[in-house]
Amino acid sequence: MSPQVRSSSIVTGFVGLLIAGCAEPPTPSPTQPPIETRETLRKTTQNVLELSKALADGGVLAETSITSSGLEVAADAYRTSVGKIGAIAVTQKMQLHEAEHGRKPATYEEFMTRIIAPGEPDGLALPMLPYYQEWAYDPEAKTVVVVEFPAKKAQRQQETTGAAGL
Repeated sequence: MSPQVRSSSIVTGFVGLLIAGCAEPPTPSPTQPPIETRETLRKTTQNVLELSKALADGGVLAETSITSSGLEVAADAYRTSVGKIGAIAVTQKMQLHEAEHGRKPATYEEFMTRIIAPGEPDGLALPMLPYYQEWAYDPEAKTVVVVEFPAKKAQRQQETTGAAGL
C-alpha cells in the first residue's frame, strides 16, 4: 500500500471516529424516568391493576389477535397466547370461587385477596407481560384483561432509536 493511500485511509478512519463520537446517544426526557424493560420468558407476576385506573393512566385494551407481519409475528403470537392463557387461569379460579361462595368476587380488592392472593400458597401467578403491558381486572365483566400503554412503548422506542427513529 502506498504512503499516500495509507495516510488517506488513516484520515478517513479518523474522520469517521470523530463523526461517530459526535453522535450522542438518545437521552430520556427529563420529566420521565427511562423505561425499564423486563424479562418475560418463564417469569410470573401477581401485579394486577384496577382497570379504571389503568385506563385513566393512558392504557388501552390490548389486541387479542395476531396483527403483525414479518419477523414480529412470533413475538405477537407469544404475547397473544400469554394473555389468553392468563385469562383462562383466572377464569378457572373464578369458577371455583363461584362454586364455593355462590358468586364471583364483587370488587377489585376481593378479587386480589381471593383470586390472585399475593404471597399466599394458593395464590395465582400470571405470566409476565412485556414492559408496556399490564394485567388489569375488569369488575364489570369479572375477568382480567391485558392493558397496553402506548406511551411507554413510544418512549422506549425513542430512548433506543432517537427522535429520528433510526
